[in-house]
Order: sequence, then structure tokens, then C-alpha cells
Amino acid sequence: MSNPIEITRENFDEVVLKSEVPVLVDFWAPWCGPCRTMGPIVDEIAEETPSIVVGKINVDDEQELAVKYDVTAIPTLILFKSGAIRNTLVGLHTKQDILNEIF
Repeated sequence: MSNPIEITRENFDEVVLKSEVPVLVDFWAPWCGPCRTMGPIVDEIAEETPSIVVGKINVDDEQELAVKYDVTAIPTLILFKSGAIRNTLVGLHTKQDILNEIF
């Protein structure tokens, strides 16, 4: 998939938990400066890594998901594999750091 998918409560199970490929989820908010820095990096990963699904969750709109996955600081990236959390990255990270955690 070339662009990150907007993930909501309504599509979370289908997009993330039932995915047959790894899913990288970016928890972010429009007012968050570090999130605006991470956004283009996450977009690049989505564009350049077709073997995974990349999605974004706006924590202002989807507070229930942020609470459920214990997101207390943003940006937070959570990697899901087979419906389970495999890794969590909090704060700013380089593209290579993120890719190293995925593969």
C-alpha cells in the first residue's frame, strides 16, 4: 500500500488485528510537533515498504484506541504481527531505526 491508512475504531480489527502481514501503526495528533516531524518518515516507509501495512491513528479522534494500547506519549509507533504487539517505539526515530525494528 502506497499511503498510510487512516485507522479508526471501526476498521481497527480488520486492518490491524486480522492482517496477514505486519502492520505499523502511528499514533499521532495534528498539534504535536514531533508527530509532524515523524509524519513524512512514516509516509516514506508506507511508500517504500509494500510488504507491510502502515496506518495512522489520530489520538484526538480515537482516544479509546490510544487508551487501549497504553499510548501515553506521541508519536508512538506500534508494530503488530499476527494481531499481537511485537514492538513499540515512543518519540522521534530515524527511518532506519524504525525499519530495523520492523525487520
